[in-house]
Amino acid sequence: MHCRKKTMEIKENLKDFCYRHLFPRAGLLLVKLISRTYRYRLVEPENEQRVLDTHGTVIYASWHQRFFPGFTLFATRQPIAIMISQSRDGEMVARVMEMLGMRSVRGSSSRGGVRALKELRSLTRQGFRIGHIVDGPQGPFGVVKPGLLTIAQFSGAPILPVITSAQRRWTFNSWDRFMVPKPFSKLFIRFAPPIPVPRRLDADAFEALRLDVEKQIKELYVQTDNWWRNPEMIRRYFPSSTA
Repeated sequence: MHCRKKTMEIKENLKDFCYRHLFPRAGLLLVKLISRTYRYRLVEPENEQRVLDTHGTVIYASWHQRFFPGFTLFATRQPIAIMISQSRDGEMVARVMEMLGMRSVRGSSSRGGVRALKELRSLTRQGFRIGHIVDGPQGPFGVVKPGLLTIAQFSGAPILPVITSAQRRWTFNSWDRFMVPKPFSKLFIRFAPPIPVPRRLDADAFEALRLDVEKQIKELYVQTDNWWRNPEMIRRYFPSSTA
């Protein structure tokens, strides 16, 4: 019995080591190697700049399916904080974010949410920007969770949908069909018009705004993905490209 317990402890410690140290470092190395091959084009960056000039902070909003290109892109937009769940998978993501110089705020709707919201509000007052995965970490895909609007209300920052779209990508068999752009792929990083969120909303108004934000983001992803079928748009942003 004692040996069995000892074996389980060793396995648990090994698993913990992998999630805290091995997997994050291996994952970060892979992200950096692939990301260096991408050809990014920022679309409508004036939307981002206008929000920062006016509010000094912003909430970058993205689907879980598309956040892979954001790892390194938003590491260049410091200081930035991201709310990450307190799960073991969240621990691994938090480690990667911290290695990139981002601030991880641990919490979710089920655990530590109020404390995390207060920390985010404090950080925005210090000049931090916020990154948020609107339908993560477990979906359902494409559904904007209430947390996005709640963060905006707490922080006073507007929501800025960030639409990432790759010309060539791998699609994984996950709950959201997670996408990773293939090496040397062309990418659009689109900053959509900002969405202000009033500090006070009754339940009906809150839900109506949540649905509207969800609709806007879905339409933006479809529209941006369709640009790859438009040779004129490709030539506009990648003038040296034939298509």
